[in-house]
Amino acid sequence: MRIAFVSFETVHHRDTETNQRFRTVCEILAERGHDVHWYCAGFWAGEESTYEYEGITYHAVATGTEARTSFLLRLPFVLAAASPDVIHVGARPPSQVVAARWGATMARAPLVLEWYGDGGIDDTRWTRFATGRPDRIVTPSELVGTWVRELGADGDVIETIPNPIDCDRIRDVEPSEDVDVIYARRLDEGANLESLLLGLAELRDRDWRATVVGDGPERDAYEGLASDLRIEDRVTFVGDLDLEERIAAYRGAHVFAQTADHCVFPTEMLWALAAGCVGIVEYHANSSAHELVEGWDRGFRTTSEDELAAAILDAGDLEHRTYDEAFADYDRSAVADRYLERYRTLRDEHGVL
Repeated sequence: MRIAFVSFETVHHRDTETNQRFRTVCEILAERGHDVHWYCAGFWAGEESTYEYEGITYHAVATGTEARTSFLLRLPFVLAAASPDVIHVGARPPSQVVAARWGATMARAPLVLEWYGDGGIDDTRWTRFATGRPDRIVTPSELVGTWVRELGADGDVIETIPNPIDCDRIRDVEPSEDVDVIYARRLDEGANLESLLLGLAELRDRDWRATVVGDGPERDAYEGLASDLRIEDRVTFVGDLDLEERIAAYRGAHVFAQTADHCVFPTEMLWALAAGCVGIVEYHANSSAHELVEGWDRGFRTTSEDELAAAILDAGDLEHRTYDEAFADYDRSAVADRYLERYRTLRDEHGVL
């Protein structure tokens, strides 16, 4: 299948969650042998209009990010000439969704809109206009789907497809040392690590050890809080770890705690749950993390530090695991199948029309 991805900006321009998600979708489809093309602003050296990287062919519709108007004007004609089976466009900037719609009409191809929602969704004339352009809208969680519906999108065209993980990679990594509780996230103003530290402080008369993975501007403050709470000797801040090191840590841990204020999809938590951790989520209105543990017998939802502490105690009664087959549906191959099934359904429907 020939798939045209459209995003003015890529991870090579800015490394954001939204751009990472878009690249991941391209990668998992390229891994399946599909013909994947990304139409974007140029980011590579030289005068070539295309650039091959990791199975993806990038096309410079504009010379750089300063040429957005040129990109929008050229995009419909470039897409029409490419004759793709499906066009898959990112939601930022929303003006590119309109341009991609024109291209899809000219190419007689269905249009899928990827709306990740990192950083929230601005309620503007352009974003509202963009909601009515695609044949299907994909979001990473029900939370983001709700945000998009509130902009006026038809709920019948919204579908939730999660971020993928690699289950084989999890099984191949040896577990690291045992710890009772692990937390992993960039330590910034949205980390809300204080909830976990306060919950652990409630259990200072118990025997436990905790690990905090991640770095950021609030790390010193959180280390200071652990000291003030007199639990610094049992909470280890290990800083940033690469993916393999994080998987090893998750396989050795018993509980993964998710307390962040904002999260459109809890990818690190998903890696940890698949690596056998019990999941404890502190509920927040702008976080979708609770969606991963709803109806699951190894997951807890909490709303306060006292409830979080109680959940950690209850989790101690559950067996320690280093892999959980329940999350196989989140594997890269399974997520790729969901996209491909949606593409084929849209192609069939589009053919009828």
